[in-house]
Amino acid sequence: MTAAPLRLIQVGAGAMGRAWLRTIADNPDVELVALVDLNTAAAEQAAMEHDAAGIVITDSLEDAITRTAPDAVVDVTVPVAHSVVNITALRAGLPVLCEKPIAPTVADAREQARVAEETGLLLMTSQSRRYYRALSRFRDQIRALGAVGSVSTRFFKAPHFGGFREEMRHVLLVDMAIHAFDAVRYLTGSDPIAVVCVESNPPWSWFAHGANAVAVFEFEDGSTFTYDGSWCAPGDETSWNGSWFVSGEHGTATWDGDGDPVLTGSVELAHTPASGREEIAGALEDFVDAVRTGRTPDTEVHANIVSLAMVEAAVLSAEEGRRVLLAEVLGS
Repeated sequence: MTAAPLRLIQVGAGAMGRAWLRTIADNPDVELVALVDLNTAAAEQAAMEHDAAGIVITDSLEDAITRTAPDAVVDVTVPVAHSVVNITALRAGLPVLCEKPIAPTVADAREQARVAEETGLLLMTSQSRRYYRALSRFRDQIRALGAVGSVSTRFFKAPHFGGFREEMRHVLLVDMAIHAFDAVRYLTGSDPIAVVCVESNPPWSWFAHGANAVAVFEFEDGSTFTYDGSWCAPGDETSWNGSWFVSGEHGTATWDGDGDPVLTGSVELAHTPASGREEIAGALEDFVDAVRTGRTPDTEVHANIVSLAMVEAAVLSAEEGRRVLLAEVLGS
């Protein structure tokens, strides 16, 4: 028998919220029953645009829960609101899928993790860029290389978002770099121990602070990861996934972020069949399966804290001009 669709409340109806509305509408395993936003007029407009007429529109998550008896919550609010939304949902007995970053700080993420433990419910981060089939093939190639010596990512884009991002401090590190930081952990299976980071903001930048960053991480297996990025780099832009180069014991693996990864060296790799949805659709699919089966997904809040700690450590290094141990941020 086919399981009934999970009844979802979505919190947040901004630009990213609209992307999630489309994704939820395209997935037959879920059903949107309410949309929550402080701006209810914007929420009503978004619901109308995405064929979600008849759902509950409200500015209160508690009200939406009372009126709809949902199965889960999708949190697409701004990062500073994640903790309140997620903890409210967990304490109401609901698992949560939350947009990245799950919290502005490691301490905040740990508090959310504590509530998830206390309630026994799933709190999962949507690290959407893990859900690329090409990234999975790239990981297989990296494993075939044997020991990894170095990994590097170049990320150069020139988006004009408007809104809160253009006023943020450390905008590239806080709002975007976590994708690459999380991906390198996924690709190598290793975790970082220290970082040195330098930020800058070019004279032509339309961001208030930190549109450029270079970070070099040392990993527990002796490898290094270099992230070189900019969010005010018009011209020859990279993919949104960045451009990757991995040097290993038996050769190299490269990925331009869009096409198929390329393995070069004295190794061969069997073709891996493509499967599953990609980006936020993949995150939603993974969340639904985890809720139904009880398994722990890779981006459950506890595991994702290390990726968030990479951001916090890089920010601290840039601010204080020194090498920062991840243990300082993780408190261990």
